Amino acid sequence: MSLTTTAAGKPTIVLVHGAFAESSSWGGVIAALLADGHPVLAAANPLRGVAHDAEYVRSVLTGIEGDVVLVGHSYGGTVITNAATGNPDVKALVYIGGFAPDAGESAAELAGRYEGGTLGETLATVKLPDGGTDLYIRQDRYHQQFAADSSAEEAAIMAATQRPIVESALNEPSGEPAWKAIPSWFLYGTEDKNIPEAVHRFMAERAGSRRTVALAGGSHAVAIPEAAAVVDLIREAARR
Repeated sequence: MSLTTTAAGKPTIVLVHGAFAESSSWGGVIAALLADGHPVLAAANPLRGVAHDAEYVRSVLTGIEGDVVLVGHSYGGTVITNAATGNPDVKALVYIGGFAPDAGESAAELAGRYEGGTLGETLATVKLPDGGTDLYIRQDRYHQQFAADSSAEEAAIMAATQRPIVESALNEPSGEPAWKAIPSWFLYGTEDKNIPEAVHRFMAERAGSRRTVALAGGSHAVAIPEAAAVVDLIREAARR
């Protein structure tokens, strides 16, 4: 039995959030896709490591019947890059302010490749029992760092509900990238402070993006105020 409902001629859209967010961050996107009749699943990304998280998403995909469009935000882009490799059911990859690493690259390495990222100075740490470290964005810095184009009230809720990522995940090398075999689409905000615009542009060009949308003034969480633009791009990928 499939995890989602099925719809004739429409692929299932699987949304994968990144660090410092959670599945409800896709709310506006989900509402529009459901209205279109698309089956949708917002996966709960564990944020425990690239290989671990990709394996989890890969297992989720085995519970879905038919074609899939995988959509990843931020570190979720790294996860879909790995989870889709070798999966013939994944027909398109959509990166929304997301990492699209090549083999051996890490999120931290890519984010620092060009100037403009300010995430590091906003982070708070929590030591874990296993010796690892979880990272959060400080609540008093969250709005400006992560979601400057959302309202202060909305950003405060996001800051309170953010899910941490284990620090080692941001430094873990990626595996063979699915974007070398699967068509990809990219959308990002030009004022992204987590992943500089130059990094987004570089990744999109390298992956051979079918269409790249750069939203002027958009933050790292651009999919919240600009859900309609995100849905338009997903629709295009789904039609292909």
